[in-house]
Amino acid sequence: MTSRQPDLFPPVSATGTDDVIIVGGGLAGLFCALKLAPRPVTVLAAAPIGKGASSAWAQAGIAAAVSAGDTVEKHLADTIAAGDGIVDEKIAAMMVGEAAARVHDLLEYGVPFDRDLEGRLVTSREAAHSANRVVRVRGDMAGRAIMEALVAAVRRTPSIRVMEGFVAEELVVAGFKVAGIIARPDGGRSPRRVQFPARAVVMASGGVGHLYAVTTNPAEARGGGCGMAARAGAVIADPEFVQFHPTAIDVGKDPAPLATEALRGEGCTLVNRAGERFMLAIDPAGELAPRDVVARGIFREVAAGRGAFLDCRTAVGARFAHEFPTVYGYCRDAGIDPEKDLIPVVPAAHYHMGGVLTDADGRTTLDGLWACGEVTSTGAHGANRLASNSLLEAVVFAGRIAHDILGLLPAARTDATIERPAEGPEEGMAETGALARLRALMSADVGVIRNADGLKAAIAGIDALDRANRSAQFANTLAAARLIAIAALKREESRGGHFRDDFPAERKEWRHRTFMTLAEADAAAAEVTAREPV
Repeated sequence: MTSRQPDLFPPVSATGTDDVIIVGGGLAGLFCALKLAPRPVTVLAAAPIGKGASSAWAQAGIAAAVSAGDTVEKHLADTIAAGDGIVDEKIAAMMVGEAAARVHDLLEYGVPFDRDLEGRLVTSREAAHSANRVVRVRGDMAGRAIMEALVAAVRRTPSIRVMEGFVAEELVVAGFKVAGIIARPDGGRSPRRVQFPARAVVMASGGVGHLYAVTTNPAEARGGGCGMAARAGAVIADPEFVQFHPTAIDVGKDPAPLATEALRGEGCTLVNRAGERFMLAIDPAGELAPRDVVARGIFREVAAGRGAFLDCRTAVGARFAHEFPTVYGYCRDAGIDPEKDLIPVVPAAHYHMGGVLTDADGRTTLDGLWACGEVTSTGAHGANRLASNSLLEAVVFAGRIAHDILGLLPAARTDATIERPAEGPEEGMAETGALARLRALMSADVGVIRNADGLKAAIAGIDALDRANRSAQFANTLAAARLIAIAALKREESRGGHFRDDFPAERKEWRHRTFMTLAEADAAAAEVTAREPV
């Protein structure tokens, strides 16, 4: 690489700069880079690759119909049922149909999925699945193992240049086409910005969990990619649908450690402080009801002061340390022995079904911009993601994007990294406290249970934070928060991950997806704030 600052921006694994830029060092971004090989690409990652990604923390695994008796058709039916009426069935059928092939790809990259003595993949069952189809690694280590294997594969692939510590802030748009990305080095703290011109930008920057005070997501998942694309004019789909994982371990850590859904699949139960198994009175499926139902059940028990606890003593017991080592470690770190003690749990922001609208090939509504992973809304999840379909969606669409780019754009190498001065001072979000205020606001009013009054208060609060903001990074975060709150206010019903206690039932007229630009959200917010001054 030739650069004005060669000592500050050395290439990690390749020489030269390609005109394909991938934003994000999680599963979707790294898989896409590997699938593009040997075409040279540059991966911009805010943290060391694999470290700042939710993928690495995924415990359960990847869903695929690979076991005896299971079928792609059954997987599709479960996906559609979980999506609560608004799944794009063609997209979902494509995704589950490619699942086995993508699992094979991951095996070739070195992922050590569990196998039985005859070499067949071992699968487990999770909530809302009708069959055992979740491919795992040592019970609860799938995310970590997948990311370790892909990071190793990326490190040994000479066509992939990794730029770690670069926080993307702005898409460069020339006319109607995305022409590059502007990022800030040193974890986003540098006073300088660097422009990476590109003919193809792939957004794989993750989700929005850190918009909420309690989340299982890493600190980097604060909606930056979604907000950045929206600020460039991209259409955002279904932003109101945020999935809250029911069983984050309630020990005061940020992010909250996760007690995998697979534990409930093994027969562990949910009880309150009085020892009452409360989920059976809410849903006949009990602990294996859809995540949104379980999350609301736990939320209400905690809000009522009765507490909620995961009881693994009988179903798992002495097998815990061996079969679920990650959760076991989390518990022991907090002074809990899950073989003998109840595990306190609370719902936590976990996954965003909404995001940048894409088609079957990962193309967004902006020419030159593709997107994959949690930053997107492909339509495959609908209103409520089926457990373990997230890693599947990431690899399926990352692979399709690579194929699309390779077929659409002839390979070309450039040397075009350009240093740009920062436009005004950059204030750190943690130092100003603005992010903390936003997270509290989102949890209180745009969380597990919502209503019009709370949503209007949240929109007004977001507007106040926006007016005081001087940070490009935080502007992206605020844009994502505004889109979620506005869409939640507009959807006057309850469906999937979106629940309104002032509209607790589904409504037929709302059985459709939501599509919105940031300009439309801004206009709607202006109407609200005119009536709801902070």
